Amino acid sequence: MEVVGLLLCVAAAVLTWGFLWVWDSWERMKSPEQAGLPGGGSRTLLVTAHPDDEAMFFAPTVLGLVRMRHQVSLLCFSAGNYYNQGETRKKELLQSCDVLGIPPSNVMIIDNRDFPDDPGVWWDTERVADVLLRHVEASRINLVVTFDAGGVSGHSNHVALYAAARTLHAQGKLPKGCSVLTLQSVNLLRKYLSLLDLPCSLLCARDALFVLSRREAAQAQRAMSCHRSQLLWFRHLYVLFSRYMRINSLHFL
Repeated sequence: MEVVGLLLCVAAAVLTWGFLWVWDSWERMKSPEQAGLPGGGSRTLLVTAHPDDEAMFFAPTVLGLVRMRHQVSLLCFSAGNYYNQGETRKKELLQSCDVLGIPPSNVMIIDNRDFPDDPGVWWDTERVADVLLRHVEASRINLVVTFDAGGVSGHSNHVALYAAARTLHAQGKLPKGCSVLTLQSVNLLRKYLSLLDLPCSLLCARDALFVLSRREAAQAQRAMSCHRSQLLWFRHLYVLFSRYMRINSLHFL
């Protein structure tokens, strides 16, 4: 019995230490200096493929950057017209961005045949890169945020954005002082652990980590609820269980 009691005491101590370590790390990573990100007033461009990407995948990053007083803009490469809902989805995107703190004047939606909303179509890397570079230069962007090579969900349109950003970075075409931050894709188990993934997110290597408070998480859910045309039953489950509605881990190129 004494051995059992000792083991329980050790387990309780380890759990307490773990909780305090996670809490301390969470508090420290809120600092832009700790995360290695540009400070307040920086001009950040979020680059997405479809309306709802900004809420479904990047809400913690957007809210975190707004909290840091970044001037956040959005460049969305399609109107999401796969089911002929493009006009509706444009309006939903503007509403969602307003909830997240991105003003309508900072939202650009590209709607042309070069970039169809279609997982079966690979967007031309050079064309995407040209459009992206023009927006970066015109708005004097300091930080570009987009998907990584996994595209979170593996969608080819998401991956095409990463390929374009990587090309610009590798070729040295981005303006001096402009860096690229990519959203880390994780395995299926971690993807649906919600806030329970926080210890793993803290332990794993990353350059920036954004974790939403309860109030901010409700704000992210309100942003996602603006995309009414997309809220099928399985997306309600996504909102409840996906880590991307609470946690974003990111890496610099």
